[in-house]
Amino acid sequence: MSCDDLVCARCAHPVAEGRCPQCRAYRDRMHHHGLAGMTPAMLSLLLIALLFLTLALKHLAGV
Repeated sequence: MSCDDLVCARCAHPVAEGRCPQCRAYRDRMHHHGLAGMTPAMLSLLLIALLFLTLALKHLAGV
């Protein structure tokens, strides 16, 4: 869901327009990303890549 689809209960305008303080706060919260600006999907891919790298290094080391 994006803030383009939401209507503010306080001012009855689209949240994406940010007309009132509550709209702006919610819009900022919706667009806030996690660690270092990465989306959760990117963090998941990074963790999976690190897992495969660890497994490959273990296999190459013969452990």
